Amino acid sequence: MALRDQLIAELKDLNSTEQAADWAHRALASKNSLVLADAEQVELAFQLKLSALMTDRPTVVEHAKTLTRPRGPSRATSIDKTVLALPATRRIRDREHVRSVAKQPCLVCGRRPADAHHLRFAQSRALGRKVSDEFTIPLCRGHHREVHRSGDEAAWWEKAGIDPTTTARALWLKTHPLPAI
Repeated sequence: MALRDQLIAELKDLNSTEQAADWAHRALASKNSLVLADAEQVELAFQLKLSALMTDRPTVVEHAKTLTRPRGPSRATSIDKTVLALPATRRIRDREHVRSVAKQPCLVCGRRPADAHHLRFAQSRALGRKVSDEFTIPLCRGHHREVHRSGDEAAWWEKAGIDPTTTARALWLKTHPLPAI
């Protein structure tokens, strides 16, 4: 908690986007050592400071100290990070979709039951977060373990001769159909 407060306090002294970039490079290791909730508060404070620097508005870094992570289904107080200067990737969670994916046969061999596998290469990495549930495909337990042990998931899929992203998209559209025009 003290490290989080220290990192947020350091943001007050930044006067340019170049200083912000230098600070981010120096503070990354420290931020990554924090628990997830504290790391998210530092990330939010940095994004707010960076946004203020880019638009010459007064910063709201002090406000970030008091933020708490929203709990439960209501996220009305959360910030839409997709409209920021440096947008954050959205990570969609849908348990029903994951359950429906797990009911499908394995994408490689057709065996059942299957595990829902999140395609790690489909989105940029994030501290302690899986990719969005829209990039989920069914794999039997054996293939699921194999793909995790491979190290390079994209190469594993290429070797298998399968494009899992098209299947993931098709499964997503099954549970989340596009509106009719």
